[in-house]
Amino acid sequence: MIVQILMIITLIAIWSSLIMSLTTLTGATHFWLKHSTKVAHITPLASYPKVTIVVPAHNEEIVIAQTLEAILDLNYPAERVEILLYADNCDDETAKAMRQVLRKPAYRHRNVQVIERTGKGGKAGVLNDALEIAQGDFIGVYDADAMPEKNALYFLVKKAIENPDHYMAVFGRNKTRNAEQNFLTKCINQEIVVTQRIQHCAIWHMFKIGRIPGTNFIISRDFVKSIGGWRDGALTEDTDISFKIMQSGKLIALAYNSEAFQQEPETVHDYYFQRLRWAKGNYQVVIHNFKNLFNRSNWRVKLETFYYSCTFFLFNAAIILSDLIFFVNICFMAAKLFNPAIVIPFTFGANNGFIMQVLLINWILMIVLYMLQNGVALSTQFGQVTTKQVWLSLASYFTYAQLFIIVSVHAVISVCLDALFHRNGNVWVKTKRFD
Repeated sequence: MIVQILMIITLIAIWSSLIMSLTTLTGATHFWLKHSTKVAHITPLASYPKVTIVVPAHNEEIVIAQTLEAILDLNYPAERVEILLYADNCDDETAKAMRQVLRKPAYRHRNVQVIERTGKGGKAGVLNDALEIAQGDFIGVYDADAMPEKNALYFLVKKAIENPDHYMAVFGRNKTRNAEQNFLTKCINQEIVVTQRIQHCAIWHMFKIGRIPGTNFIISRDFVKSIGGWRDGALTEDTDISFKIMQSGKLIALAYNSEAFQQEPETVHDYYFQRLRWAKGNYQVVIHNFKNLFNRSNWRVKLETFYYSCTFFLFNAAIILSDLIFFVNICFMAAKLFNPAIVIPFTFGANNGFIMQVLLINWILMIVLYMLQNGVALSTQFGQVTTKQVWLSLASYFTYAQLFIIVSVHAVISVCLDALFHRNGNVWVKTKRFD
C-alpha cells in the first residue's frame, strides 16, 4: 500500500510539472506572437532620471575592461550616469584594469569612482555600500562579466518611467557571451535562452511577476532604502530582494529589449559550484518565504512561493523517485527472466508492468516538452534555430539537464547540514573567468 501511494504521489508531481511547463510555454508563445512584430524605436525619453551603475568585481581582471567599456558606451546621457566600480577584496589587478580603461581620452571626464573594498557581505555587501553613497534615482547593477548592449540601460529606464509608482525595479534579458566555447557552454546557452525567453516572459505576461536576474536591472534607490537594502551574505541576493518587492505590493517589470552578454562557466567544476551556490540560495529563500503560503501575503508572493517550492522541492523529488522506481523495476524484470518467482516491487496490480508503461510515457512527454521549450525559445532569437541546436537539445536532456538533479540533492543536503550544525552556509565560491 505504501509503495502504491508513493508511486501515485510521484506521478501526480510529474504531471503537475508538465502542466506548469505547458502553461509557461503557452504564455511565452502568446507573448512573442504579440511582440515579435514590434519594431523597437530609439526615441527621446520624456525624462532621463539619474542612474548609479554599480559593478561588483572580485578578482575580475580578465573580463572587467570589456565590461567597463560597454557600460561607458551605453546610449544614455553621460551626465545622467554615475558609475561605482568596486574591486571587492581583490588580490589580482582588477582595480588596475579599471583605471587603465578610465585613462582613455574618451572616458577621462566621466563620473566614475574606483573603490577598493575590503568589507564583508559579498555582492550584497557591495550593493549596500553603494546604496550609502549613490546619487542616482535608480541603482543599476551589472556583474563584472556582463557586457550590456548599447541600448540596454535606455530600455530599462524607458520601462521604469512608464509606471513609476508601481515599477520599483526593471530587469532585462541576459545572453551567453561564450556560447560557442564547448559543449557545456552551448548547453548553458540553451538553458539561459529558455529561462529568459520562456519563463521570465511568460510569468510577466500572464501574472505581472518579475524576477531580478542578478545583472542588467535597475531598482529605485529610495525603495531599496525603505526596505533596508540587500540582505548581507545572501547567496542569491537577487531572488531575496525580488520577494521583498512583491511583498510590498510593487512590481518588477520586464524590459524584454534590454540585453546583456555574460560569461558562463567553461568547465564542469566551475559550473557545478556556481549552480550549487544558486540552488542553495534559492532553497534558503524558499524556506524563508514558505510561511507566505499560509499568511495574508499578496497573491503574487503566494504564487511565486508555490512555484519555487514546486520547482526546487516537489518536482526534483518526483524526478528522483521516478528514476529510482523505473530503474529498480528494470533490474527486477531482468532478474525475473532467470527466476520467474521474483516479484516486481513497483506495480499497479499483481506483478504487471503498468507502472513501467506510465513512467515511460511520462519520460517521453518530458523529453518532448523539453525540446519544444528549447525550440520555441530559440526561434525567438535570431540565428539560434538550427539542426545542430535540435540535436544539442536532445543530447543536453540526457547529460546537462540531469546534472542539475545532482546539484539539487547536494544543495538540499548542504542546507540541512548547515541548519543542523549551525554552520555558515553562505560561503561564496568564485566563478572562474576565461579569456
